[in-house]
Amino acid sequence: MNPCNLCPRKCNIDRSQSLGFCGESEALSVARIAPHFFEEPPISYKKGSGTVFFTGCNLRCEFCQNKAISRGNAEGKIYKKSELIDALCSLQESGVHNINLVTPTHFADKIADILSDMKSRGLLKVPTVYNTSGYESVETLRMLDGLIDIYMPDLKYFSSELSEKYSHAPNYFEVAIEAIREMLRQRGKYKYNESEPKLLSSGVLIRHLVLPSHRKDSIELLSRLAELINPSDVLLSVMSQYTPEFALDSKYSELHRRITSFEYTTVCDKASELGFNGFTQAKESASARYTPDFAKNNNDI
Repeated sequence: MNPCNLCPRKCNIDRSQSLGFCGESEALSVARIAPHFFEEPPISYKKGSGTVFFTGCNLRCEFCQNKAISRGNAEGKIYKKSELIDALCSLQESGVHNINLVTPTHFADKIADILSDMKSRGLLKVPTVYNTSGYESVETLRMLDGLIDIYMPDLKYFSSELSEKYSHAPNYFEVAIEAIREMLRQRGKYKYNESEPKLLSSGVLIRHLVLPSHRKDSIELLSRLAELINPSDVLLSVMSQYTPEFALDSKYSELHRRITSFEYTTVCDKASELGFNGFTQAKESASARYTPDFAKNNNDI
């Protein structure tokens, strides 16, 4: 038996025999490998980010944009270690700026093994990005120390009531903030590429999605974050792309509308007041057209 405790859920089950909370077995399952052009500017930049979308997730967000692949019912392509290494090499050769591992937590041990192997053989030519919900175990992140160049965690909620209600994770903030502090310990203050000064090469980029009816939680979250880390050490992306189409089946009616300009602007103003640098979004970003079509061939490179 090899019990899985990779994430804060600590299911402690053998995923060769049963599925974890993430909905995945131990098989390395990938929904899509392809360049993606709608990440933050220093991630996608000119040639796109090389995204690897893993199936499954350790959260159950009511408004998940990747619901088609995150709920443990997606038919991802199963990769052996050597096959995924080959795919990542092909992705690099397509010209992308980085290898962007999306929702990787429940495969972190296999990812660490793959990246370590690639690094030792000189196969990694671009930075690696760990694109996560933020619900991470510090112990698991330490397995990735030296292998991840850019950590890109969400920081979704301050209120434990909201995180339990919308993502089934009542301890979300306390877990996510410790994860972010570990990411900062590993990477330090963010750095841009010397030859391409608008392209991020290292650091932590925190994402926060503003939710309808909950701007006060966003403001509390940013205030607390600024107390626990140095705002100038990270980049912050305050996102307006909340898309209610993905939450129409939720029983929580407050999620059935877009955020207002007032909600978004007040959160952005607070981020600026607290000394965060980073990115905001245009209102038209709240559209399903920016979400990859996971029904297409999962390998578009």
